[in-house]
Amino acid sequence: MTRITAPLHICGAVIARREQFGSHFAALGELLYDPQMDFCGLIIKMEQAQISPRPMVGAIVVVSGLAVSFLLWLLYVHHASADFAGRWMFLPALNALLNGLCAITLCVGLYFIKHHNKEAHRTSMLLAFAFSSLFLVSYIVNHTLHGDTIFPGHGPVRTLYLSILASHVILSIVALPMVLTTFFFSLTGRFAIHRRIARWTFPIWLYVSITGVVVFVFLRACAY
Repeated sequence: MTRITAPLHICGAVIARREQFGSHFAALGELLYDPQMDFCGLIIKMEQAQISPRPMVGAIVVVSGLAVSFLLWLLYVHHASADFAGRWMFLPALNALLNGLCAITLCVGLYFIKHHNKEAHRTSMLLAFAFSSLFLVSYIVNHTLHGDTIFPGHGPVRTLYLSILASHVILSIVALPMVLTTFFFSLTGRFAIHRRIARWTFPIWLYVSITGVVVFVFLRACAY
């Protein structure tokens, strides 16, 4: 009997865990697909909902991994068509502008939370997230149309540029899941965990935004 009941217990545990995960995602789906709810109402409902963090953090890691894999393919495998050469050349400057706006709103958000203005802090961080999201869309469009830009400089300038670029790329990979996780804990009212993670997320996100502008300045001076 022991050999028979042991697999049954394991199967029961697996089914229970699957139902638990399914209920969490179903609850999230009800929040996201309510046609009569505005954005502020969505935030309030997410704070009130008891959504388990484990499946959501796992989903964030999976989605971030897929997004990073796509971006690496876009950078190092995809070849841009020559038909768009010389077109939409404003996109690199737009990317730098969005990165700069993100860095500014991040600093403004830090100022507000230091002065205990939570509503203004939330607004600033949501704006920073919006600027980063727009940057990502513009970045994908730019690299799809034009491909990667090779830095033509040599010597110490090239070494400095590649060092900044490498740190920017590596930390941007780290920043994506951290930003999403930090927002998840904030929007679901888990502020103690949110604060602990935000201490690491904020400087990484700010560094990535600032170095994005710095990379553009290097390329503008030497390549564009």
